[in-house]
Amino acid sequence: MSQAIALFPLSQIILPQGRMQLRVFEPRYQRLVREAQQRPFASALLNPYVHQQHQARIFPVVTLVRIIDFCQLPDGLLGITIEGIARHRIIKRWQEADQLHVAQTEALPSWSMLELDAAFQPLVPALQQIYQQNPQLAALYPAADWYNASWLAQRWLEVLTMPPQLKFELISADHPGPTLDVLQDWLREQQSSELAPPAQTN
Repeated sequence: MSQAIALFPLSQIILPQGRMQLRVFEPRYQRLVREAQQRPFASALLNPYVHQQHQARIFPVVTLVRIIDFCQLPDGLLGITIEGIARHRIIKRWQEADQLHVAQTEALPSWSMLELDAAFQPLVPALQQIYQQNPQLAALYPAADWYNASWLAQRWLEVLTMPPQLKFELISADHPGPTLDVLQDWLREQQSSELAPPAQTN
């Protein structure tokens, strides 16, 4: 069953069970927040390599979210914390009078809870280290599900920088397998570069 939802386009992504803090300053997104109880909204990933008005500016897989906290920031702007609920695919997208993006979407299946295979377990301390270096991010997850393969893969996708097209392909998959394979290769490359001896100079 399809439904119409508002879109909050971002350069970062949030996925189901993920959390993110946002500053809301544009009038169209202030309206989105005001209307959130009447009309759901979703976080959408921007494609920075196409023009703002191009149809491909927003990738067609988005995450339905809910507001779990809000506050007034020191600069007077509205701050909200959102939590991912479910992935949706855009069927049709348009803009309202104030340029707020709205889309007709359909829900996609959730990634199943899977026990993390031993081969991928080095990804756990690597992500824990990132969280330790970013206390505000770590504070969003008081009950982290580190050894749930789906949870772990989605949290990595939220923090790791990669080409937007690749990130879109991974979040569009039916399970976390492709993401875990990419992450495992990336981590091995990182570890190899750290172990490599420094280049000698004459």
